Amino acid sequence: MTTTMPAPSTLRAFSFGGGVQSMGALVLAAQRRIDFDVFLFSNVGDDSEHPGTLTYYHQHAVPFAQRHGIDLRMLWRRKRTGETETLWQRLTKPGSRSLPIPVRMSNGAPGTRQCTADFKIRVIGAWLKAHGATATNPATVGIGISVDEIHRANKRRCEPHERIVYPLLELGLRRVDCMRIIREAGLPVPPKSSCFFCPFHRETAWQDMRRTDPELFDRACALEDLLNTRRTELGKDPVYLTRFGKPLSRVIPDGDQLIPLFEDGAGDCDSGWCAT
Repeated sequence: MTTTMPAPSTLRAFSFGGGVQSMGALVLAAQRRIDFDVFLFSNVGDDSEHPGTLTYYHQHAVPFAQRHGIDLRMLWRRKRTGETETLWQRLTKPGSRSLPIPVRMSNGAPGTRQCTADFKIRVIGAWLKAHGATATNPATVGIGISVDEIHRANKRRCEPHERIVYPLLELGLRRVDCMRIIREAGLPVPPKSSCFFCPFHRETAWQDMRRTDPELFDRACALEDLLNTRRTELGKDPVYLTRFGKPLSRVIPDGDQLIPLFEDGAGDCDSGWCAT
């Protein structure tokens, strides 16, 4: 019995997260060291993405891509009506019971994480399908996982119309190598990409936010309060944006005060689609 293999992929797309590894890959594409037709940035919302990521994207990534003839596109999640939906809108919609982000339960364990699938993977997948990717002719999708994060590779399901590749792993590059590549291209190193309210933030990230951008920190605290107000109305246990079982405003002290917290290594989204 002869097995029919899928036709060679005709579409090569890179999932661009806006962080160090993704920007390193963009520079590598400009240097013709990797080959992708398009870089796709799925924006979970201007009200949801960390402002530093969006600023870097517009001020540095887009002009660099244009100078080097690279097709860098921003995508958004769209509802069946055609309207865009942001992650913040879903979380704060009146009457919503949705908790698509990995909030920490009362025992410190993360809850269900649906945000990556709904606002990253499916958004990019829909674009790929609309541009000809099929199960018999899958698109090649590059993910920006580096050697020092190799444990994150192959932890997500592969859609039938996709063939996942890891170009940074193939080149043996680490995160620090990507930083060097970016600097050598005359660009500043981008901040770590994420939603500003992501429960996977390390405590040091929350401390930096409270110190340097207190208004953004207050918005995260307000979101946590809103979610717990709804949980109380439903007779459910509270949830938190950190693993310490207390409100964010109490866990992260104001000012430059140091807190004796230990990093648990949970600060990265392990999908390969978010914080890259």
